[in-house]
Amino acid sequence: MNPAPAIELLVIGGGPAGFFAALTLAEARPRSSIVILEKASTVLGKVRISGGGRCNVTHACFDPAILTRFYPRGGRELRGVFARFQPADTIRWFESHGVLLKTEEDGRVFPVSNSSETIISCLTGEAARQGIEVHTHTRVKSLERTPEGTFVATCHDGTLWHTRRVILATGGEGGFHLAAGLGHTIQPPVPSLFTFKIHDPRFEGLQGISIPAVRLWLPTANIHSEGALLITHWGLSGPAVLRLSAWGARVLHQHNYQLALTIHWLPGLSEDGVMAHLKNQRSHHGRKRVTAWCPFEAIAQRLWQKLVLSAEIPETTTWSTLTRQQIVRLAQELTAGRYEIAGKAPFKDEFVTCGGVTLDEVDFRTLESRLVPGLFLAGEVLDIDGLTGGFNLQNAWSTGWVAGRAIAGKT
Repeated sequence: MNPAPAIELLVIGGGPAGFFAALTLAEARPRSSIVILEKASTVLGKVRISGGGRCNVTHACFDPAILTRFYPRGGRELRGVFARFQPADTIRWFESHGVLLKTEEDGRVFPVSNSSETIISCLTGEAARQGIEVHTHTRVKSLERTPEGTFVATCHDGTLWHTRRVILATGGEGGFHLAAGLGHTIQPPVPSLFTFKIHDPRFEGLQGISIPAVRLWLPTANIHSEGALLITHWGLSGPAVLRLSAWGARVLHQHNYQLALTIHWLPGLSEDGVMAHLKNQRSHHGRKRVTAWCPFEAIAQRLWQKLVLSAEIPETTTWSTLTRQQIVRLAQELTAGRYEIAGKAPFKDEFVTCGGVTLDEVDFRTLESRLVPGLFLAGEVLDIDGLTGGFNLQNAWSTGWVAGRAIAGKT
């Protein structure tokens, strides 16, 4: 065994939460002895790939009550955390450390450089300036707490680290294993933020068509989602699908990603409203074929044709000859069309899972474990996940900041 000197804080996990916790402590209490251990060859891997390599630092949502709505799991617990450190604080922190940021039309915040390396250089440079030790290629095999209240972390190379404070900020099996070893309950990780595989003749040949707003519903779980939709060669993607996959992550996993999905293609209208609009077309466009004239601007013509035929309306049918029964079927197709999800497909821009340490085992005023004094948890090791758009990184910054301040004695 190779014992290392005792330190004030050991951070396990060199991701955004771990780095931010370490920097927060260092800035609040200079000259603290802090060590970050990262099993990979480089630190801040999730930051590097965030936003397609541009790094979606956060989201320009500055009301904690609204911000929490973007977290399928953990929103309630994060309310108080965001009241203390929210996106406005994140923006101020990075800009005060020399990083220029910009806010895009959809609210996502990026460095002006459009490069995640700008954020990584800022964090690693500040860590070096503060004297924080960073060790890569260092995997922690076990973490124990002695009767005297000291933690002993055993690394794969036999090195032992002794400390009275630990921040566990590594997600995945490694972090879950260490937390479970200290008595914490782990919610099993399952994928979140993914697209749907759907093999349906109504989508054949429509790849690339987008619809600005739809309402999706999983009847089995009574989970709804609204937003833009994109038809792909494998099925469906777009914000509405990603949101539904996040909120329905666990129920979809339980059903092996094979569930019924209903689509309301015109969420601004009720079924009765759609029927009234369809009936109105008979007097205005009576001689036109139904498949040739789409009365709804939001629906692409090729998609409209597929939906009309799916409602069992022959291609030669004109608006003037459309029967009441056909109008009812078409209205139902437009407002509650049923599709079968046959599996999940990846969302290339981000990989997110739900799962982690059960939230009621953590004191969110400090991010300290309720079970193990001196153990703090931040970032992905917690059963918290956000939607795409900078929300997962904001969870890392905020929980890391609160944990760092608590250890500095500034709760």
